[in-house]
Amino acid sequence: MLKRRQFLKATMAALSGVALSGSAILAVPRRSRAAAKPLRIGVLTDLSSWGREVSGLGSIEATKMAVEEFGSEVLGRKIEVVSADHQMKPDIGLSIAREWFENEGVESIVDVPNSAMGLAVHGLAREKNKIALLSGAGSSEITNKLCSPNTVHFTYDTYALAKVTASAIAKERGTSWFFITADYAFGHQLEADATRFIKEAGGTVVGGIHHPTGTTDFASFLLQAQSSNANVIALANAGADAVTCLKQAGEFGIAQGGPASCCTSTVRW
Repeated sequence: MLKRRQFLKATMAALSGVALSGSAILAVPRRSRAAAKPLRIGVLTDLSSWGREVSGLGSIEATKMAVEEFGSEVLGRKIEVVSADHQMKPDIGLSIAREWFENEGVESIVDVPNSAMGLAVHGLAREKNKIALLSGAGSSEITNKLCSPNTVHFTYDTYALAKVTASAIAKERGTSWFFITADYAFGHQLEADATRFIKEAGGTVVGGIHHPTGTTDFASFLLQAQSSNANVIALANAGADAVTCLKQAGEFGIAQGGPASCCTSTVRW
């Protein structure tokens, strides 16, 4: 699997194709090309909410490093990296993306942790004939039902997470499952993909519950899961929610003495 920085470096040339065609390059004198507007890449990430520890400043720095390794210029245009904090709020993220594409000369938006926002940027990139390089959003809908020639979805998705984890556990011992699912696009899609593979392996889903982002007390959810008598409690959430839920499951002794605790994703959304 390509690292994020390596992938960004490999796609710099593709960005130039959106901005300048081959025939236009031949027709423009050297002096005009040198004065061309910069080619901007926008890192739309989380700098202030629960996703900042696994994306945020690291994604911005990785993009800058990729540009530096590529050479900081393509087809006579200087490459610039801009960034913004979407605060894990899809309306804010989409507003930033639209402003970038329409008024700020941004040719590609990268990262975009949060599947709901990734889906929105994915659609906007197609509408504006720009490029989306999504390494933060995880919904398999991006490359499944909503597949677009303007988006490259890499690193992981909910299909891969569910296929590997749910299939293996269902075949080994997971005959019955209960889901504790984050109530947003990533959680819903991860649960749906996992349910498919559980059923294909002969297992069943006996129940589930949805929780809001930023939940600090999972006691009621865990007790409900425990009382279902499922032998797998699956966590279709991520980040701080997954960490908190796992810690509290340990405090209840669920992983040690009761049903198995299966975390289908602990780092992405």
